[in-house]
Amino acid sequence: MAKPLHAAIGAHPVLCLMCGSDTFRKREVLLNSTGMEFFSMAWANESATGLICRSCGYVHLFVNPALRTFRQK
Repeated sequence: MAKPLHAAIGAHPVLCLMCGSDTFRKREVLLNSTGMEFFSMAWANESATGLICRSCGYVHLFVNPALRTFRQK
């Protein structure tokens, strides 16, 4: 299993909105739209960075390119 990640936007650390944890798993998430699905073009949808809380499992979605993730020391 991948090591836990921390995340920040600028100088602001990202904390889970549900439990306050600061450790996450990261994955890319497609932001599907009905129209694109209808025309079988889901591959062209925008994507977001999903941070999944390692403590409670809450999924946070970010489209801000300033989001950075780093490994726990």
